[in-house]
Amino acid sequence: QVQLVESGGGLVQAGGSLRLSCAASITIFNINVMGWYRQAPGKQRELVAGFTSGGNTNYKDSVKGRFTISRGNAKNTVYLQMNSLKPEDTAVYYCNAVLGHDDYWGQGTQVTVSS
Repeated sequence: QVQLVESGGGLVQAGGSLRLSCAASITIFNINVMGWYRQAPGKQRELVAGFTSGGNTNYKDSVKGRFTISRGNAKNTVYLQMNSLKPEDTAVYYCNAVLGHDDYWGQGTQVTVSS
Protein backbone atom coordinates (compact mmCIF):
# COMPACT_ATOMS: atom_id res chain seq x y z
CA GLN A 1 0.00 0.00 0.00
CA VAL A 2 1.30 3.45 -0.96
CA GLN A 3 -0.11 6.72 0.27
CA LEU A 4 0.54 9.84 -1.80
CA VAL A 5 -0.03 13.36 -0.49
CA GLU A 6 0.13 16.33 -2.84
CA SER A 7 0.62 19.96 -1.89
CA GLY A 8 1.56 23.25 -3.48
CA GLY A 9 -1.45 24.07 -5.60
CA GLY A 10 -3.12 27.46 -5.61
CA LEU A 11 -4.17 30.48 -7.60
CA VAL A 12 -1.60 32.22 -9.78
CA GLN A 13 -1.67 34.73 -12.61
CA ALA A 14 -0.72 33.72 -16.12
CA GLY A 15 3.05 33.69 -16.49
CA GLY A 16 3.57 32.78 -12.86
CA SER A 17 5.05 29.69 -11.25
CA LEU A 18 4.06 27.01 -8.79
CA ARG A 19 5.82 23.96 -7.40
CA LEU A 20 3.81 20.90 -6.56
CA SER A 21 5.08 18.31 -4.12
CA CYS A 22 4.11 14.67 -3.75
CA ALA A 23 5.16 12.83 -0.62
CA ALA A 24 4.98 9.05 -0.83
CA SER A 25 4.73 6.75 2.16
CA ILE A 26 7.55 4.55 0.83
CA THR A 27 10.90 5.20 -0.84
CA ILE A 28 10.12 6.30 -4.38
CA PHE A 29 13.00 4.39 -5.85
CA ASN A 30 11.02 1.24 -5.06
CA ILE A 31 8.19 2.50 -7.23
CA ASN A 32 8.14 1.35 -10.85
CA VAL A 33 6.65 4.45 -12.41
CA MET A 34 5.70 7.79 -10.90
CA GLY A 35 4.23 10.92 -12.37
CA TRP A 36 1.85 13.84 -12.35
CA TYR A 37 -1.54 13.86 -14.06
CA ARG A 38 -4.16 16.56 -14.30
CA GLN A 39 -7.88 16.73 -14.90
CA ALA A 40 -9.75 19.84 -15.99
CA PRO A 41 -13.55 20.10 -15.65
CA GLY A 42 -15.28 18.08 -18.34
CA LYS A 43 -12.03 16.56 -19.58
CA GLN A 44 -10.25 13.26 -19.15
CA ARG A 45 -7.33 12.87 -16.80
CA GLU A 46 -4.06 13.24 -18.70
CA LEU A 47 -0.39 12.63 -18.04
CA VAL A 48 1.56 15.84 -17.55
CA ALA A 49 5.02 14.56 -16.61
CA GLY A 50 6.45 11.32 -15.34
CA PHE A 51 9.40 9.08 -14.62
CA THR A 52 9.45 5.90 -16.66
CA SER A 53 10.48 2.52 -15.33
CA GLY A 54 13.86 3.09 -16.98
CA GLY A 55 14.37 6.30 -15.04
CA ASN A 56 13.77 8.63 -17.97
CA THR A 57 11.31 11.51 -17.95
CA ASN A 58 8.48 12.23 -20.34
CA TYR A 59 6.25 15.28 -20.70
CA LYS A 60 3.00 16.25 -22.34
CA ASP A 61 3.91 18.28 -25.42
CA SER A 62 2.15 21.43 -24.26
CA VAL A 63 4.20 21.62 -21.03
CA LYS A 64 7.64 20.83 -22.46
CA GLY A 65 10.08 23.57 -21.61
CA ARG A 66 7.78 24.96 -18.91
CA PHE A 67 7.33 22.09 -16.44
CA THR A 68 10.03 19.99 -14.78
CA ILE A 69 9.56 16.81 -12.78
CA SER A 70 12.23 15.95 -10.24
CA ARG A 71 12.95 13.85 -7.18
CA GLY A 72 13.79 15.40 -3.87
CA ASN A 73 16.81 14.63 -1.72
CA ALA A 74 14.41 12.92 0.65
CA LYS A 75 13.82 9.71 -1.22
CA ASN A 76 10.06 9.81 -0.90
CA THR A 77 9.24 13.12 -2.61
CA VAL A 78 8.59 14.07 -6.22
CA TYR A 79 8.16 17.64 -7.41
CA LEU A 80 6.59 19.33 -10.38
CA GLN A 81 8.00 22.78 -11.06
CA MET A 82 5.58 24.69 -13.27
CA ASN A 83 6.74 27.91 -14.90
CA SER A 84 5.12 30.24 -17.42
CA LEU A 85 1.72 28.98 -16.39
CA LYS A 86 -1.20 29.48 -18.74
CA PRO A 87 -4.97 29.53 -18.08
CA GLU A 88 -5.23 26.21 -19.91
CA ASP A 89 -3.05 24.64 -17.21
CA THR A 90 -5.93 25.08 -14.78
CA ALA A 91 -6.88 21.66 -13.40
CA VAL A 92 -6.70 19.36 -10.43
CA TYR A 93 -3.24 17.84 -10.40
CA TYR A 94 -2.76 14.28 -9.14
CA CYS A 95 0.33 12.36 -8.16
CA ASN A 96 0.41 8.77 -9.42
CA ALA A 97 2.58 5.79 -8.55
CA VAL A 98 2.68 2.31 -10.02
CA LEU A 99 4.07 -0.45 -7.83
CA GLY A 100 3.96 -3.87 -9.40
CA HIS A 101 0.42 -4.28 -10.76
CA ASP A 102 -1.06 -1.68 -8.42
CA ASP A 103 -1.89 1.92 -9.27
CA TYR A 104 -2.01 4.59 -6.54
CA TRP A 105 -3.32 8.14 -6.59
CA GLY A 106 -3.13 11.13 -4.31
CA GLN A 107 -6.14 13.22 -3.40
CA GLY A 108 -5.27 15.96 -5.89
CA THR A 109 -4.37 19.62 -5.57
CA GLN A 110 -6.12 22.44 -7.42
CA VAL A 111 -4.12 24.70 -9.71
CA THR A 112 -5.93 27.75 -11.05
CA VAL A 113 -4.26 30.13 -13.50
CA SER A 114 -6.00 33.44 -14.08
CA SER A 115 -5.62 35.41 -17.29
